[in-house]
Amino acid sequence: IVTAAHCFDGFLFDINYRRVRAGLSYRNTGGILADAVHAYNHPTYGLNGYDGDISVIRLRTPLVYSPVVQQSVIVNQGFQIPDNVPVVHAGWGAISQGGPLSPVLLETTIFTINNQLCAARYLTLPWPQIVTENMICAGILDVGGKDACQGDSGGPLYFGDILVGVVSWGHGCANETFPGVSTAVSPYTNWILSTAI
Repeated sequence: IVTAAHCFDGFLFDINYRRVRAGLSYRNTGGILADAVHAYNHPTYGLNGYDGDISVIRLRTPLVYSPVVQQSVIVNQGFQIPDNVPVVHAGWGAISQGGPLSPVLLETTIFTINNQLCAARYLTLPWPQIVTENMICAGILDVGGKDACQGDSGGPLYFGDILVGVVSWGHGCANETFPGVSTAVSPYTNWILSTAI
């Protein structure tokens, strides 16, 4: 399982209380439950803000693939996703800033945003956040209204059917000025493959 390192970090984190539910549309019922037994956070995570916010999770028992449980295709090492292309977030996170979690799996189509533009915007905050080349900014710039939100962390960002990002952080949800930020998978593809084996 590929997810965000910040979901598997901190003084309250205990791997014994983490499970994966796969193959369902409803957040709390159905599907396959699998216990997480180890989290491999990227070694650079925590050294430079949210840079390296990616983790590989080992399960106690492997997931059994079926029509509703499939292995994701991950992007090639070093792939640079173009600006202004449609990407899709999926998750059970909050349906609005501070709102309740969605009981059903939702997805939203947004667009990649130039990293330099995104970085410049985040530097205008009273507590500036750093956007690195290992991140993907996405949203509806200067409009807002669509994004990942609280509870979506670690979820996928797809370009077509390819996993290109993992939901990491942002300034609120669906903000028109500050796009959501995902960890780009491509800088870490080789690490993911070597860690998952």
